[in-house]
Amino acid sequence: MSRIDYHLRSRPRMADETDYSALIHEDRVHRLIYTDPAIFEAEMEKIFGGVWVYLAHESQVPNNDDFVLGRLGRRPIIVVRDSQGELRALFNRCPHRGATVCRQPVGSARTFQCPYHGWSFRNSGTLNGVPWPDGYATDFKDTRFNLAQMPRVESYRGFIFGTLNLAAPLLTDYLGPARQPLDEWLDRHPGGVIRLCEANRLKFKGNWKLAYDNAADGYHVVFSHRSLLQMENRLMSEEAKGMAFYKDKPDDAPMYVHYLGNGHHYKNKRPNICNEDQEVLPGALWEIEGHFPGMEAYEARIRDHLGDRADAALDLACSEPVNINIFPNLSILGNHIQVFQPLAVDETDTTWFGTAIVDDDGFLEGLADDINAMRMRTQESFPNFGEVDDLTNFEEIQAGLHVIEDEWVYMHRGLNLPDRFKHLDDGTVIGPATDEVFMRETYKVWADLMTAQPTLALQR
Repeated sequence: MSRIDYHLRSRPRMADETDYSALIHEDRVHRLIYTDPAIFEAEMEKIFGGVWVYLAHESQVPNNDDFVLGRLGRRPIIVVRDSQGELRALFNRCPHRGATVCRQPVGSARTFQCPYHGWSFRNSGTLNGVPWPDGYATDFKDTRFNLAQMPRVESYRGFIFGTLNLAAPLLTDYLGPARQPLDEWLDRHPGGVIRLCEANRLKFKGNWKLAYDNAADGYHVVFSHRSLLQMENRLMSEEAKGMAFYKDKPDDAPMYVHYLGNGHHYKNKRPNICNEDQEVLPGALWEIEGHFPGMEAYEARIRDHLGDRADAALDLACSEPVNINIFPNLSILGNHIQVFQPLAVDETDTTWFGTAIVDDDGFLEGLADDINAMRMRTQESFPNFGEVDDLTNFEEIQAGLHVIEDEWVYMHRGLNLPDRFKHLDDGTVIGPATDEVFMRETYKVWADLMTAQPTLALQR
């Protein structure tokens, strides 16, 4: 029988006394939210413990006994599909002396054995065996000796989330309106599913929120990513490939940012390639895809085999012009899934997973490998060529924030301009892709979470 252990703090923390209303204003935030270690520690509890956090994708644990290591904030976890097929998030911590019990990043195992003293555990988390148990005056059937695990783990269309907060809403309610762009992104693929591929793993010396602040920022693109725009259009007489639609006056472009509630937001760049009837016709994505070696041979083979369906198939090889951001740690950009992992107040891992189509229905007539090979080449845009620009900016921001006398970070672009935004009946907000409305709304949520008292618990 499993049990719930409620989280009890043994002592108050300095961040508990923080006046967050003094740090978060409509037009600006205080530098301390990025630099104060006490605030960072509180975030690990109030945010990365209190809301639904992205953990892994089901394609990483497709079979019973498959596992992949991950993190919940800084807490090491094992995301596993146990021997009965149930998805679990076990804490990678032996209840004996605290050592990690699994040190392989991915694999298949029915049990995990702590390398320190040999305690072993089933992949359901229950204690399996203790060496020389006669040395203990203990009943090892007590659940306190099982691996702790997250009490709530749910999957939405392959995306696995977990929370420690027993009072958190259902995952579908937490995602709310963000489900629509996520569904649309998935449904463009055969069968509505994708598979994660290997990752580009990067790290920057900056606060994790700097990456999330940037996730729907259309203001920086033409400046920060100038070399990427030049690379995408290096063989063109006029700039028309990739993100070239940022180059003139992006304020007036048809693309937009949509704040979706609970800190989630969505930048939709697809309107930039719509026809006069506001439709994205098959082949429109392929038309703006930047050049890469070998693409002509792939295109010729696909057109030869698929005929009228070739344009739709070639679009699957292209980066989808959307940014879908699920607070606090998941972003979908193009064909890539980006995961933020905070390590310290000034250090963050950012991992970019490629994605592949799964053509079980035979839409591509055996050409799925060709499409997936081209999808992998889109990583030469983001993250390999573009993300380094962003990470440099984040590190330079973190350095600049050490000027303690200059206290404020401004996020007021678009604020108080008449007719700039649409406030929809569902509480969501739409504005130009270059405005900072998504930051303003997200930090309202952040402040509410930081002043809440979530009901955190472990299951054993």
